[in-house]
Amino acid sequence: MEAPPVTMMPVTGGTINMMEYLLQGSVLDHSLESLIHRLRGLCDNMEPETFLDHEMVFLLKGQQASPFVLRARRSMDRAGAPWHLRYLGQPEMGDKNRHALVRNCVDIATSENLTDFLMEMGFRMDHEFVAKGHLFRKGIMKIMVYKIFRILVPGNTDSTEALSLSYLVELSVVAPAGQDMVSDDMRNFAEQLKPLVHLEKIDPKRLM
Repeated sequence: MEAPPVTMMPVTGGTINMMEYLLQGSVLDHSLESLIHRLRGLCDNMEPETFLDHEMVFLLKGQQASPFVLRARRSMDRAGAPWHLRYLGQPEMGDKNRHALVRNCVDIATSENLTDFLMEMGFRMDHEFVAKGHLFRKGIMKIMVYKIFRILVPGNTDSTEALSLSYLVELSVVAPAGQDMVSDDMRNFAEQLKPLVHLEKIDPKRLM
């Protein structure tokens, strides 16, 4: 799966601090087609992009209380596509006026020896999974509907089983810091998907 498009703006020095705005929910398998039909009518691309990705989550434990986490992802159905390395910061949950979870986001394309490089740097793989699903776009918003598969034999992506009887649904926008108005657009879009799916601002810490 390709990285989300980066907002085009001039850079006069340093880097742009990109943030991910996120709403999440889930839909049972038997409701998938109804949701896809609704998204076809609402989104820019009537026919969704499909993806089949293998993701590995790496941890680096140091002096800090929680380990440093990086995610390495590769496409399994697009030959020659680059690997992607992703860092996701801690969610900023404090501002109740924001209608979406907000966290720092860095996503870069890399060469195929990414996992070897991470291991040499001292990271260790914590877990891995396969994600298979559909990708819709509405302006700068990205809507992913996908199922997660557990890898039964470490490193063997041909040996998998579905983790649940539902699909994850994620509505996200990647934009420069301070563009909080995008969460209003996300909330309005999410309202149009009810009652098929309820997309919410979910704090990952509550799931642990």
